[in-house]
Amino acid sequence: MLQLTANTGPEECCLGVRKALVRLTEEAQKERVRIEVLEQVPSAIGGNLRSVLVALEGAQARALAAQWCGTLQWVIASPYRPAHKRKNWFIGAEVYEDEVADALGQVLRDQDLCFETLRASGPGGQHINKTDSAVRLTHLPTGLSVKVQTERSQHANKRLARALLSHKLAEKASAAERNARQQRWSQHHGVERGNASRVFRGEGFVDVGGDLR
Repeated sequence: MLQLTANTGPEECCLGVRKALVRLTEEAQKERVRIEVLEQVPSAIGGNLRSVLVALEGAQARALAAQWCGTLQWVIASPYRPAHKRKNWFIGAEVYEDEVADALGQVLRDQDLCFETLRASGPGGQHINKTDSAVRLTHLPTGLSVKVQTERSQHANKRLARALLSHKLAEKASAAERNARQQRWSQHHGVERGNASRVFRGEGFVDVGGDLR
């Protein structure tokens, strides 16, 4: 995933994010990289963006994202404040690994599961099954483990254990998503001015290379 952000910059930076997204989309098409907008935060002026998060898919996705990562400089006189002296506007671009996709991608494959059978325990007296029908299921890649003894059949407990483990993995994915959102939000406040990885110039957002000093 790649996020473009105006940080807390003025509306000129938000326009820069909008134009950067257009430029990124054009480059993605040339590289046969699929681009999908996942989240976007509009600014005060219609069409402009304070931030946008996109997913990139394809053989050249990582290489394309790396070309954009860092501080982006846009050189242009303000289109909103003609008398303003400032001509350099900075936006941030950051690459994020898709923690959520990783977590959800942990499919319950048989080779990743370790079943243990054990005797049911706990309160219940004569209603507790005295055979080894209880099941502990461990997901080896994550170490997550669940124990089920609600059914008298070991087969039924195994089925329930798989369902419960799936639920726990989904909860883990949700936690990963929350952490990723917090990480992305913190990036909004960390755009570095100067030392730009790419510089764009003019209304056409023309790429002129590295930092202009």
